[in-house]
Amino acid sequence: EWRTAGVICRSLTSSSYGIKRKSPLQNLHLVSRSIHHPYYPSSKFQRPPLRISIQQFSSLNRLPLHKTKLLNVKHGYQFHRNFWLARLASRLLKVRYLILGSAVGGGYTAKKTYEQWKDMIPDLEEYKWIVPDFIWELDELVDFEKLLKALPDADDLAKLLPDFDKIGESLASLKGFLSPGYNLVSEVIGASELLLLLGSPGETAFRATDQGYDNDKQFKKVSDKEKIDQLQEELLRTQLKYQRMLERLEKENKELRKLVLQRDDKGIHQRKLKKSLIDMYSEVLDILSDYDASYNTQDHLPRVVVVGDQSAGKTSVLEMIAQARIFPRGSGEMMTRSPVKVTLSEGPHHVALFKDSSREFDLTKEEDLAALRNEIEIRMRNSVKEGCTVSTETISLSVKGPGLQRMVLVDLPGVISTVTSGMAPDTKETIFSISKAYMQNPNAIILCIQDGSVDAERSIVTDLVSQMDPQGKRTIFVLTKVDLAEKNVASPNRIQQIIEGKLFPMKALGYFAVVTGKGNSSESIESIKEYEEEFFQNSKLLKTSMLKAHQVTTKNLSLAVSDCFWKMVRESVEQQADAFKATRFNLETEWKNNYPRLRELDRNELFEKAKNEILDEVISLTQVTPKHWEEMLEKTLWERVSTHVIENIYLPAAQTANSGTFNTTVDIKLKQWTDKQLPNKAVEVAWETLQEEFSRFMTEKKGKEHDDIFDKLKQAVKEETIKRHKWNERAEDSLRVIQHNALEDRSISDKQQWDAAIHFMEETLQSRLKDTESVIEDMVGPNWKKRWLYWVGRTKEQNIRNETKNELEKLIKCSEDHPAYLANDEVTTVRKNLEARGVAVDPCLIKDTWHQIYRRYFLKSALNHCNLCRRGFYYYQRHFVDSELECNDIVLFWRIQRMLAITANTLRQQLTNTEVRRLEKNVKEVLEDFAEDNEKKVMLLTGKRVQLAEDLKKVREIQEKLEAFIEALHQEK
Repeated sequence: EWRTAGVICRSLTSSSYGIKRKSPLQNLHLVSRSIHHPYYPSSKFQRPPLRISIQQFSSLNRLPLHKTKLLNVKHGYQFHRNFWLARLASRLLKVRYLILGSAVGGGYTAKKTYEQWKDMIPDLEEYKWIVPDFIWELDELVDFEKLLKALPDADDLAKLLPDFDKIGESLASLKGFLSPGYNLVSEVIGASELLLLLGSPGETAFRATDQGYDNDKQFKKVSDKEKIDQLQEELLRTQLKYQRMLERLEKENKELRKLVLQRDDKGIHQRKLKKSLIDMYSEVLDILSDYDASYNTQDHLPRVVVVGDQSAGKTSVLEMIAQARIFPRGSGEMMTRSPVKVTLSEGPHHVALFKDSSREFDLTKEEDLAALRNEIEIRMRNSVKEGCTVSTETISLSVKGPGLQRMVLVDLPGVISTVTSGMAPDTKETIFSISKAYMQNPNAIILCIQDGSVDAERSIVTDLVSQMDPQGKRTIFVLTKVDLAEKNVASPNRIQQIIEGKLFPMKALGYFAVVTGKGNSSESIESIKEYEEEFFQNSKLLKTSMLKAHQVTTKNLSLAVSDCFWKMVRESVEQQADAFKATRFNLETEWKNNYPRLRELDRNELFEKAKNEILDEVISLTQVTPKHWEEMLEKTLWERVSTHVIENIYLPAAQTANSGTFNTTVDIKLKQWTDKQLPNKAVEVAWETLQEEFSRFMTEKKGKEHDDIFDKLKQAVKEETIKRHKWNERAEDSLRVIQHNALEDRSISDKQQWDAAIHFMEETLQSRLKDTESVIEDMVGPNWKKRWLYWVGRTKEQNIRNETKNELEKLIKCSEDHPAYLANDEVTTVRKNLEARGVAVDPCLIKDTWHQIYRRYFLKSALNHCNLCRRGFYYYQRHFVDSELECNDIVLFWRIQRMLAITANTLRQQLTNTEVRRLEKNVKEVLEDFAEDNEKKVMLLTGKRVQLAEDLKKVREIQEKLEAFIEALHQEK
């Protein structure tokens, strides 16, 4: 028995099992394990007790793993089993107390030796710069939640691990003995690790000790004010550090996006770039502007409306957001004279371009910036009507660049309180109406700009903004020139009241303070940003917590405005799309009811259709037959020159005594006529004939297919083409020679030509005789037959002319060879004869009546002579030798007839070979000019049908754009 007890004691006191069994302490932190290592030097505690405690702890872990002969029943030791169990329990209780004591001792040793360890560890704060910043903020840069989600589940890991339940069953019997001591050791070890990690700020962990108590007393001596100042400075430094880190990341992101966009521009990826979301949205706004002139008050799509008092810094804020000096500058002068819509979007290059122009302005070059500012100023001045100072016409500008926040801003003219000299009297009211029109949009974001360097009571725009948005649900307030405000304002608390929204009678979503320059218009955007950051880093407004870090700098303002803008867009764009869907249905129904058989052609499509019709009609001019051209030219030319031929050539020559004088007179007068009037008259006739044919093709109706909607356009094209067309100047010279040669020819070759000349002469004389009879009838009144049948009478003047006619006819009967003119004595004789019958006549009336009476008598005589000359061709061939018949007047009319035929043929050749083609070219030029002039098209293509088709197309286009934008908006993360 005693021998057996000695074996058990030796087994309990053996230290060989402690070094082979892994204790829980070996799983601790490296520094914590060094604290509890058995060979660690300690001045207050001896090594043997610590080693004995570990040996006791390790021996218990090994104890259940060995089988002893005491437990074997078949060897006959069952009688002494209870005795040995009691002794074993007493041993175990002693071991438990030793473990508890060693654990408390270890903790006390850790506390006492903390200062020694602290002195031994070097101060790593001085070497903190060696480690990169991202190591210290690794938890912020790396999303550990996503990393944990990527790891496999606990159930999957459990399948790979061994079955710990069976292992735990073997240790369950020791749980009651080990749990108190193990928990105490774990608490001590955890406290030691926490102290080492905290370093200098860990004095609160030692308040139970003497040293901790002294540190606590020293901590309490620090005043509350100093602690608050330290915390504020630390908070400000942290915010600025994060701001710098954010700017650095944004800069890197900007450069990377620039490289990606440049690669896309070069076509490296060989893919078609999608239009940016903000460009799609800007196109929707432009289409709405074209669809409805008053769309500013009717549509509900968001825009950022920049309003403020004059010279408050609106333009400077917009330039800081756009990152370029793009607007004209002025000192105290109104520079923004019309609304300017600026669409900001991302792009590989910092450029700007207008909606109606393809020129790109490089915003990194000063000469392009100057050209852009000059172009904006010119457009503003051109948009202002005469007698006005500001304009409601919107100038659309697109600015692209890397890192720009995507949004649509509208810069409005500054609100004024007084109309100065040189301004229109209604300038103030016009600016108010423009501002209200843009701010009345319930989804417009109002960017209210207030000058911080002037008294708040001088502000006008805040009252206007509070009227348009009394709840402040879509207003962002911006205080500019904060550097001047801090320098000049006596009470900085006033700035705090403004930023907190307590001073002005208006509410806002957010309040921001910015600095947009130092008053020098030549400063660059980069220098202004540096000055702004430097100012706010050193500003007392931030250090004294009057301003918050997120309320300062233009960068934060731009981010906030962009977020608010896209929030408004997402909330309102689908409602607007539904509204246009309903409008489209209404217009389509109206079209089906009014124009069921017509296609929905808008103004441009109608113009193209009319253009094709006009060109087809011009081409059809070339298909006119030569015979038709010559007949028209000959007929028209004779109508123009017949009066001159009869009155100035034939009648004077016919009054001569013999044929020689007749031919001489005719030749002289024909030569004079050909040299001066005839060629020019012939060209005029040809040009008028071409115009008549062109007009006939343009205006005649083509049956049921004729569309009267094109009539005004065709008429305008015809008039403009005729105005531009000029006949070839050399045509008259060549025509003069041809006409002169034709009139000199007197050789009638056959009887057919002779008969044709007689027929031509008879038609001409009969036409003249008929006209003369009509004139005489108007002079003397109706004859007895008409008076009896139609119950009409003669006037007093007609009675006098009738008596004069009767008296003059007696004079002709007495002398059949009477000349064409009355002598003075003959006039007197006629007058006295009439007076003898009681008719008072003026000599001028006698001469006028004689002219018509003699003309009728001469034409009748000429017709009789023409009838006699039908058989005179034989005498003509013999040159009228030994013949009393002379037909020189037939030869004259033959010469005239032949000249007309040759002239018509010549003009027809000029028309078909030259002038029709030139006319076709002019028509094309006119149509091209009309195509470029939208106002011209609107004026010429009018009507309910055109306007309905135009509205229907616009609504469809707007709806498609909105749906595409909504789809892209949903796809964007």
